[in-house]
Order: sequence, then structure tokens, then C-alpha cells
Amino acid sequence: MTQQASLGVAVLGTGMMGADHVRRIDEVISGAHVAAVMDIDADRAHKLAGGLPGCTAHTEPSAALAAPGVGAVLIASPGPAHEAALVEALERDLPVLCEKPLTPDPDSALRVLETEQKLGRRRIQVGFMRRFDSEFTQLRQLLAGGTLGRTLLLHCRHRNVRVHDYFTNEMLINDSVVHEMDTARWLLDEEITAVTVVRPRRSSLAPEGLDDPQVVLFETAGGAVVTVEMFATSGFGYQVQAEAVCERGTARIGEGHGMLVNSGARWGGEIPQDFLARFTDAYDREVQQWVTAARGGVPTGPSAWDGYAAAAVCAAGVEAQATGRRTEVEMIERPGFYA
Repeated sequence: MTQQASLGVAVLGTGMMGADHVRRIDEVISGAHVAAVMDIDADRAHKLAGGLPGCTAHTEPSAALAAPGVGAVLIASPGPAHEAALVEALERDLPVLCEKPLTPDPDSALRVLETEQKLGRRRIQVGFMRRFDSEFTQLRQLLAGGTLGRTLLLHCRHRNVRVHDYFTNEMLINDSVVHEMDTARWLLDEEITAVTVVRPRRSSLAPEGLDDPQVVLFETAGGAVVTVEMFATSGFGYQVQAEAVCERGTARIGEGHGMLVNSGARWGGEIPQDFLARFTDAYDREVQQWVTAARGGVPTGPSAWDGYAAAAVCAAGVEAQATGRRTEVEMIERPGFYA
């Protein structure tokens, strides 16, 4: 496929995630090319664009969206910048892949929903990449098939090697547990209605001011219960695991049982050290499917509604974390537009 026939993508934000998406579009997937990059760090944007034929560099989102050949936008900038970029992309009728969060809070997410509904068609996909992971996809298919009966409990574990010293308790919810919020909603096909946060004794490896680990409990509209162990400073590896406990059996994913080696009176394998290593294939599938959908005009993947729902659950989670009390999720009824 020639570059002229492919989808020109503007990538907003060229930090670790944005730069990885630039690499992915340029080297891995088909049907698209990077037409423009934007970052408030002009040197970083120009350096990245310099290695891409025909790519222009910008320091303002508006300039990147208006650049020649841009037909879609991938937003990987910090969350507070998302609303303005999303609204402008919708005004230009551009397909969007927006890394989570859709926006940092339910009110701004709701404004994005309203803007997209006024446009009259879905244009936004939110970057909840676990939906594109082969193991999570297999688990969803199993649960939806009904052979194990109803899901009663979902146990999730989310462990990081370490986090930055500036990481806060709120970030545990908004930046980390948000993935389990979307995963639980997607696997169970139910909205989360209440959140409770329990704090065990604090790890001595956690940065000052961070209460780590924490256990987050979700209640769903259908009566299922989800537990999330969030351990941001485990020190040994990056793990994302889930076990569904159903009426007639259980199913577990994320154990990392690839190649096992027996040697020197020991056995074992490798544990990924970060999310990019663990979910590389999922990111590749996510972006490829988004490009294919954008070119075909038929949106797929997590919608702006999913982004709004996650923001609403995050808000309840942060309140539950601060108060120690069970907190109900406040959100609007799902519009028929997102049915």
C-alpha cells in the first residue's frame, strides 16, 4: 500500500507512549503512516519527525490536526489536555484513538460525550488495550459463552516493579486501577455501582506518601464482586492477572506460563518488567484494528462511553480511598447512541 493511500495520523504527545505508537505505526502495522507529531517539547517533536518521511512537527494540537495529509489523530498527551484535543478532532470529524483517560474527570468526559453525540456518529476509541490482549479476549469469550454459568467473583492482581517518587494514592486509582475498572465492565458486561478501598500495612519499598499496596473492591449492577490487588512497588516484575470464579468452574489468566526452564535444581521463567513488554501484542492489535476501522468508517473498540464510565468509577474510587467508606458510583444512564 502506498503512503498516499494510507491513513495519515497525527500523534499528539511524544513521550514514552506516544513515541512507541509512532514506532508502531511506522514499523509494525499496515494501512497508516505518521503525518504529523505534536509535543510541547519542540526539540523532541522535531527529532521524532525527522526520521519519518513527510512528517511535520508541531507544538500546538491545532497545528498538528490541520497539517497536510492528516486524516486521524492518536492522543497520547497528558490527560488534562485531552478534552480540548478531542473536541477539536470531533469538529474536524477525525477518527480518534485516545489513550486513557478519556478526560481526568466525569464532567469533562460528559462534555466530550455530548459533543460526539451532536456529531451524530462515533469517532472516539479509548485506549483500553487489555481488550485486545489474547488472554483477556479468550476469557471474555469463555464467560460470554455461559458454559461456566454466571460469574460470581473476579479476582484481579496488578503489580508493578516500581513507580516514580511523585506517584500518589489518587494515581493508583486514576492511572493504574482504571484498567481493572474497564476490564471488569467488559468481561462481565455490567456497570460498576460501588467502590470500596482497603489499605493493608504499607510496604517499606513504597515512596513517601504512597500507601502501597491497596485492595480495591467493585460491586456490579448484576451483583458480582471484583477484587483488585494493586501493588505498585512489588520490586520483582510487572504482572496483570485475573481469575473468574463462576457457578460451574473457574478460569485464570496472566500467569505468564510461557517457556519454563529446569536447570541447576531450579525451575522458572521470565517476568516482564513493564507494561510495554507485557502488552506489546495487545497494543499492536489495538492500533491496527483502529486504523482498519477508521479507514472503513465503522468504529470498533472501547467507546467514549467506556471512557466516561471509567472516569465516573475513578471518581468514586478516589473518594472511597480518601474516606475509607463504600462509595456509590454516580453516572448518567447510558445513551442509546452508545448501545
